[in-house]
Amino acid sequence: MEAWSPNVYSQDFLQERSFLMWVKSVLDASGCSMLAPLQTGAARFSSYLLSRARKVLGSHLFSPCGVPEFCSISTRKLAAHGFGASMAAMVSFPPQRYHYFLVLDFEATCDKPQIHPQEIIEFPILKLNGRTMEIESTFHMYVQPVVHPQLTPFCTELTGIIQAMVDGQPSLQQVLERVDEWMAKEGLLDPNVKSIFVTCGDWDLKVMLPGQCQYLGLPVADYFKQWINLKKAYSFAMGCWPKNGLLDMNKGLSLQHIGRPHSGIDDCKNIANIMKTLAYRGFIFKQTSKPF
Repeated sequence: MEAWSPNVYSQDFLQERSFLMWVKSVLDASGCSMLAPLQTGAARFSSYLLSRARKVLGSHLFSPCGVPEFCSISTRKLAAHGFGASMAAMVSFPPQRYHYFLVLDFEATCDKPQIHPQEIIEFPILKLNGRTMEIESTFHMYVQPVVHPQLTPFCTELTGIIQAMVDGQPSLQQVLERVDEWMAKEGLLDPNVKSIFVTCGDWDLKVMLPGQCQYLGLPVADYFKQWINLKKAYSFAMGCWPKNGLLDMNKGLSLQHIGRPHSGIDDCKNIANIMKTLAYRGFIFKQTSKPF
C-alpha cells in the first residue's frame, strides 16, 4: 500500500469534509437543534461553506426542528447539492495499512515521589476495525500489584482505581495469558490479519510493560513490540505536537473528552475517537516504533 501523503486531498476538500463531519456530529448530539452549536463551532469554517449549507438546509440550520427524520433528510439534501464527494468520504475514507488497531492504555501504581518498580493495575484494549474505525471488541482487566500491593492515595486520586478494584485480581502473568487467549479468539494471531497496537505515547510498550516483565522474569509477546504512538501520528497529521496529550488532541480536533482522565478504558475510548476523526480526514496510520 502506498505511503500516506499530506497532499492526497486538496485543502478545500478536507475543509468541506471537516465541515460536514461537524454538521453531522451536531445533528447527532443535539437532537437536530443547531442553534447553540453553531454559535460556538461555526466560526472555524469559511463563510462560503456556511452559505452553501444554509441555502441547502434553510432555516433548519439555525433552529430546533423537532422532526426525528431531519438528520437523514439534511444529509440527503447536502449530498444532492454539491457536497456529494465529501459525504462519500465521510464513510469511505482511504484504506488503512492494518485490518485492526489495538488501542491500549495502561494505568500503573504511582506516587510522589515515584515508586519503583511501577506495576500495571489496569489493562484495557479496544479492537478497532481498520476499515470502519469502529470498536468491535474490548478486553479490560484490573491487575493485582505484588511489589506494592497497597495503592497510594495519590494513585487512587489520579486514576480513580480504588483498592477493592485490584485486590484479588489476576497477576500480570495471568492477565497476559488472557490477553493472548483474547487475541486468538478475535482472530488477531492469524498471520494473514494485520494488526498493531496504538498508545498515547511510547511509555506503555517501550517502558512499562517490558520493564515489569523483565522484573518478573516474564516474556514479552512479539505483538507488543511494535506500535503507533498517537502523539506522533497526530503531529504528522496536524502539524503540531500535542504537549498535553489527549487533552490537546481532543481540543485540536474539536472533540469532547470522553469519561475520566487517567482512566485506562476511558483513555482508550478517547484514542479511538481521535483516530477515527483523523482517518475521516484522510490520514493513514503507520508504525512509529522502532524495531526491538
